[in-house]
Amino acid sequence: MRSTDLIKHIPVVLTGLVLWGLAPMATADTAPGDDEYIFYPSPPNEPRLQFLTKFSSALDVSAKKKGFRDFVFGGQENEAQLLNKPYGIAVHNGAVYAVDIRGNGYAIFDLANRKTRFVRPSGAGTLVKPINITIDKDGTRYITDTEKDQILVFDAQDRFLRAFGQTGQFRPIDVAIAGDKLYVTDILHHQVHILDKSTGETLKSFAQAGSDEGQLFHPTNLSIANDGTIYITDTTNFRIQQFDGDGQFIRSIGSLGNRPGRFARPKGVALDREDRIYVVDAAFENIQILAPEGGALMFFGGPGNDRGNLSMPTAIKIDYDNVEFFQKYAAPNFEIEYLVVVANQFGLNKVAVYGYGSLRD
Repeated sequence: MRSTDLIKHIPVVLTGLVLWGLAPMATADTAPGDDEYIFYPSPPNEPRLQFLTKFSSALDVSAKKKGFRDFVFGGQENEAQLLNKPYGIAVHNGAVYAVDIRGNGYAIFDLANRKTRFVRPSGAGTLVKPINITIDKDGTRYITDTEKDQILVFDAQDRFLRAFGQTGQFRPIDVAIAGDKLYVTDILHHQVHILDKSTGETLKSFAQAGSDEGQLFHPTNLSIANDGTIYITDTTNFRIQQFDGDGQFIRSIGSLGNRPGRFARPKGVALDREDRIYVVDAAFENIQILAPEGGALMFFGGPGNDRGNLSMPTAIKIDYDNVEFFQKYAAPNFEIEYLVVVANQFGLNKVAVYGYGSLRD
């Protein structure tokens, strides 16, 4: 079944919205004009999310003010796309990073310095099929490559440092950082490995192939909560599973289905500071927001190429540190608390940026 067939079966109204008491957004039937704001949920509900902008090249930026292109990209006239088929994204120090599967590298939208560039490493650091990128506090980049079956490490100046992963060890999809440890999803062995961040030594592995609680089948993305627990997208089991930092199973969230709180092809997962859970569904082409206890709150996105739509979405990141660069897109009186950044493999919105916030009195 195609995603467009799946999405039409999603109910228009969610019941039991535990935290916010909101109805979900409804995707607009027609593309809004450049001067219109897109909110989720739809008016007259109180807005909680606003679509802010999207970009895939130095000039492909949707914004309320035409001058944003010059502000961010310094008036460059190169219309060539920086991104062809992105998967992983990261936000660090005023810049958005997007890994390009087809481009053998990663694009950097440097908002702080008003520049863009594409990094295509060579030599031992060559990327063949890069999937996800995770950036440490010091700017060190960890990039998974499913063709090389390695995690490649680059410094803050994009210089290759080292690679983790010997032949047959794992097929890494995503990496999350917790102190001096790396948590790595292994789609080949249906496990998660805990590595020493400096040496790449395997400290522990947990889970095995299966569909029982605590077992995984094609784990893809992961995210670490405030309390140090690990949320893992158990893609082929159509659920999110939570483990403690030592790999002990805690709970399972969701199952196969076309109702809120259920999934068809879950990919990216992220948590905000209130432990609300954001889950990307590549089949429904939307993002579901779940309460900390797992109940459905709302969804946003929807298939299409209009502003705010998603097309085969993959990774999602929540960022509190770069709001200043995006507040200018917000509607009057809408104050952004944090950013929600989503990668799309197809369509016009290769990197879509939303703002979570509320209307000021």
